[in-house]
Amino acid sequence: MAILTEQEYYKWRNILKEWLDKIQNATSLEVLENLRVETLGKKGILTLEFAKLKDIPNEQKKEFAQNLNEQKTAITSAIDAQKEQLEKVALNSQLQADKIDVTMFNNESSIGAVHPVMRTMDAIISYFQNLNFSIEEGPLVEDDFHNFEALNLPKYHPARDMQDTFYNKDFTLLRTHTSPVQIRTMLSTKPPIRMIAPGTVFRRDFDLTHTPMFNQIEGLVVDSADKISFANLKHVLEEFLHHTFGNVNVRFRPSFFPFTEPSAEVDISCVFCKGSGCRVCSQTGWLEVLGCGIVDENVFKAVGYENVSGYAFGLGVERFAMLIHNISDLRSLFESDLRLLGQFK
Repeated sequence: MAILTEQEYYKWRNILKEWLDKIQNATSLEVLENLRVETLGKKGILTLEFAKLKDIPNEQKKEFAQNLNEQKTAITSAIDAQKEQLEKVALNSQLQADKIDVTMFNNESSIGAVHPVMRTMDAIISYFQNLNFSIEEGPLVEDDFHNFEALNLPKYHPARDMQDTFYNKDFTLLRTHTSPVQIRTMLSTKPPIRMIAPGTVFRRDFDLTHTPMFNQIEGLVVDSADKISFANLKHVLEEFLHHTFGNVNVRFRPSFFPFTEPSAEVDISCVFCKGSGCRVCSQTGWLEVLGCGIVDENVFKAVGYENVSGYAFGLGVERFAMLIHNISDLRSLFESDLRLLGQFK
């Protein structure tokens, strides 16, 4: 192709025309890509011709290279033009296939549902409302007095380590329980009190059964000293747990909470294995569901109460939702998996 004879010139012109015709008649991007590889690829016809430059005398290289570059430019331009055209055709086909006639009537309907945690909270609130408990609320951002000191947790009390707290720079904190609502209610109300405090609380904890933000419901009953006993508390909680979980065994275990004395943790027989032992109940056959106790005298002193007695209890709503709906991993309630949440419609 260096010093082309007339015969060689027409030969290469015909070859170029054949390739250009093939490119212009390509019916798909895949076919077009194959043609590009056959002409301009590493082993393409023009690439192999360019490789001959090293064997051509210097005085002939310029004409040889110029001829090849003209052919390469023609083929490249043809490929680019055809590619643009094919992409437009492909896009129009895709748009046509995805087209939706918004005027068509659709008989299908999708109904939302209350999240299982909120449904559980509503059910618990409704139960205690029927027992004439009032509903009290308080702020999410609390001070140290309402969240700790008034609940018999003075500064440097070792029991503060039981609650991993989110502190703010201004010495406020995200409440670790809804017990501050009990303090605020007692400071503004005289006995008798019969209340529950539902709401969101925050702790630095995250695993199979804990999340950094969760919901609690705490209850408080305060009356004159001769009207409240642990037997009252035990009866209320046993009736509540049987109403919620059906025919389960209930047991009270001695425990420690700074704001109640005596204190107890309440267990029910495992709803997953029916008490035979499984991963969820750590092979014990029992599940802890709430804490309770008789209100400590120091709590009453902090709010200025005298000659009274009372009991308090607290439970995690997410834990109750897990047990009611047989969900073994608490995190499933917050992962927005529609396969799970869709079951609660």
